[in-house]
Amino acid sequence: MTDGRAGGTGAGATRTGGGAAPGPGAAGTGVAGSAAGTRAASGPHAGGAPQPHGGAPHPEGAPLGAGRGAPGGAPGHHHVASALPAITMLVGAGVSVQFGGAVAVWLMPRTGPAGVVSLRLLASAVVLLAVCRPRMRGYTRADWGTVIVFGVVTGTMNNVFYQAAARIPLGIAVTLEVLGPLALSVIASRRLINVLWALLALSGVFLLSEGGFGTIDPVGMACALGAGALWAFYILFSARTGQRFPQADGLALAMGVAAVLSLPVGVATAGHRLLVPSTIALGAGVALMATVLPYTLELMALRRLPAPTVAVLMSLEPAIAAVAGFLVLHQALSATDALAVAMVIAASMGAVRTRAGRLRSPRPKGVWRVPRWRRPPRDGVRRGGGYPGAGGGGA
Repeated sequence: MTDGRAGGTGAGATRTGGGAAPGPGAAGTGVAGSAAGTRAASGPHAGGAPQPHGGAPHPEGAPLGAGRGAPGGAPGHHHVASALPAITMLVGAGVSVQFGGAVAVWLMPRTGPAGVVSLRLLASAVVLLAVCRPRMRGYTRADWGTVIVFGVVTGTMNNVFYQAAARIPLGIAVTLEVLGPLALSVIASRRLINVLWALLALSGVFLLSEGGFGTIDPVGMACALGAGALWAFYILFSARTGQRFPQADGLALAMGVAAVLSLPVGVATAGHRLLVPSTIALGAGVALMATVLPYTLELMALRRLPAPTVAVLMSLEPAIAAVAGFLVLHQALSATDALAVAMVIAASMGAVRTRAGRLRSPRPKGVWRVPRWRRPPRDGVRRGGGYPGAGGGGA
């Protein structure tokens, strides 16, 4: 959902709504591609962005547990065990995003959707600008244009998503929103198998509508699909912003733009109700749960997990949103709705794994590995035989 990740310019962009945002990043690895590339994200809801805090990136597409081996000749086991805290952080980020979205829906009778969005974006912008303290000089006109468009997309995505969440169950809204990044992944991959994943997702949407949109508000459904389309643009501009601004500076600036654009709408619709202390406190809580906390957890997780693994885990967020809607808002899903959500999640995971498999390219034909006995010694001194260029002339 777009309420959760307020933006992602780093290797892990967060979502602004509640959906998964991986990172292309995001376009490249799937729904969460927003998170490996643009979710910082907000995604509810990544690509080209610098690694958070200078952490060394994992090889794109490297399987969980690959790389360093465990002592004692058990390669991979130690690495898998060390990844468990990162997986826990990533799941915790999803729980925080979706339960923050549920609290936001619970707050809507006081302020309306626009009022909730203005409070959340304003509080998020204040925190991010205070923490990041981005410099304002040294950027080109193109840099500022990119971050402004990123902010406009972020603010619009949040407003449209909350309009959907006010009309339809939270789990269904997040499920429909995920279709945007999924479509972006399918288009970017240009593989037939991903078309099949897209058809599976569309079948899930057909089940949700029961063939005629009879049980779901059509306006809410259209807003959720619109938020998904905006999420795809969010992923693209998150990656571009991450390439132009260091660390999370671009995200902080974009959140400021989104807050400035959303605040007048919130004030016009909610008026003095935005000044009630309890409402301000709840709005700040939504910002912390749906933006600041998940953004921090995702950045920490992205330093320890490969992007495809992050993308798969973030694809579970529609299910987390359904649980949050049930526990906080008492929104029970029918068996048909639950099956439809599961179909969209499966399609998202399938697209992510298909992309990840493509990134693990085999050794090109005609490229052969040099036998160990033909390689130069580490000290560069030839020990006999001949190895041109290694250690100079003959011994």
